[in-house]
Amino acid sequence: MTNDKQQITIMECLSCGASVLADDQFCEECGTPLTASKPPTTIQGCEKCGAGNEAIDAEGYCTNCGFRREPKERDRLEVIVNSQLAGVSDRGLRHHRNEDFLALQHINDSQVNILVVCDGVSSADQPDLAAQTAGESASLELATAWQTEENPKLAIKSAFAAALTSVCNIPYLSSVNSDPPSTTIVAAIVHNHNATIGWLGDSRAYWISPNVSKQLTQDDSWLYEVVAAGEMTEAEATQSPKAHAITRWLGADAVADSIPSIVNFRIPGSGYLLLCTDGLWNYAPEPWQLANLVQQSSATDAIGVSRSLVEFARQSGGHDNITVAVLAL
Repeated sequence: MTNDKQQITIMECLSCGASVLADDQFCEECGTPLTASKPPTTIQGCEKCGAGNEAIDAEGYCTNCGFRREPKERDRLEVIVNSQLAGVSDRGLRHHRNEDFLALQHINDSQVNILVVCDGVSSADQPDLAAQTAGESASLELATAWQTEENPKLAIKSAFAAALTSVCNIPYLSSVNSDPPSTTIVAAIVHNHNATIGWLGDSRAYWISPNVSKQLTQDDSWLYEVVAAGEMTEAEATQSPKAHAITRWLGADAVADSIPSIVNFRIPGSGYLLLCTDGLWNYAPEPWQLANLVQQSSATDAIGVSRSLVEFARQSGGHDNITVAVLAL
């Protein structure tokens, strides 16, 4: 995740001159590490010959020497529950590891579908572990809460509380250069065409269909807040180095503000419930843009749609980790 928590100090990358936030561990534009006391968090181009990022093709091969970095287990994660419920999490092309995570469940006896997508905060310690821990804890608690007959809204609250506890229990060394492990999270529980969705941060939920497509969540971000307050237009706010700063998240330094925003959505007919991280929506933020991409895809099942959207983000630059979870209805 390239988003960081809300900052007031803006700096400049010494390598390329791009604007960066004070707590950034690396420059998103060129990959230069910004925290000298910690290991680099990105790989700059080819590990073998030293060619820059521009030499790495879409498949990860160096066009200069042909070397390809050996993929790690989390670089590409595909979860296929059935033809209707599936998702993909991909490292993208610029980050050295995948700090996103997704968890999916289908409860057969009650026809309940559970989707959880998390995006670890890059300026925090162990963001990949934070995302995985939160995703697994939230998914498990959602299933447990539903089976003990909690209503969907209470189930979401219980799931976020469980995820917060699990993330706060991750051991870490306190440092001036990083925050405690933390992550964004968006989760949905769906039953009988009723979706209850909760979130913290800027990972999003969309409803995509031929007739009605809409964004179901509102980002907890600096950009959204200044635009909602009328202080800037969206076009103006987007140009700010603080545009991607999140204002709410799941972590030990956000316990006092960890109650999720929750919406209920009555699914109007056939279509796709889509949960994703900003690695996708940064390239297609508007619902109609995502709807066009889905309609252009030759696939109609959940995993096919997920793969096509992830591939779109990779082809668009793949600057961030990309995670897409889809429920096809």
